[in-house]
Amino acid sequence: MDPRNPHRLAEARSLALHRAVARRLREHPALLDGVRARVERWLDDRSVARPYAEAWREILSRSLDEIEASIVDPSPRARDLRQCSPFAGVLDPRTRWRILRELRRAPGDVNEDGSAKEFGEFVDFEHRVP
Repeated sequence: MDPRNPHRLAEARSLALHRAVARRLREHPALLDGVRARVERWLDDRSVARPYAEAWREILSRSLDEIEASIVDPSPRARDLRQCSPFAGVLDPRTRWRILRELRRAPGDVNEDGSAKEFGEFVDFEHRVP
């Protein structure tokens, strides 16, 4: 990833955050109730474009494994959906800031798909030794 490209950096940041969300959902699947309620509010109050809200509704109707796979999918469609993510508040502020800080320190260590260049797999920012 070119650290000078702000669009790619934003995509890497979003993917890293959603990977942490996926882990959090695995630990606390009840969090999905609030996420689903948020999407229903979006549909009721039209605060998010209907196609995006409907796409999230469909994703959130799936199994936990499928939801996790969908939110970390590197496809263009998934990248678009992550731009209006219903997962606000799933990560505590400390975890969120730690991930963002790590990406600012070493943006070149992450490929466009969110994988670590040196290992070929995603950097686990929550468990990375400083």
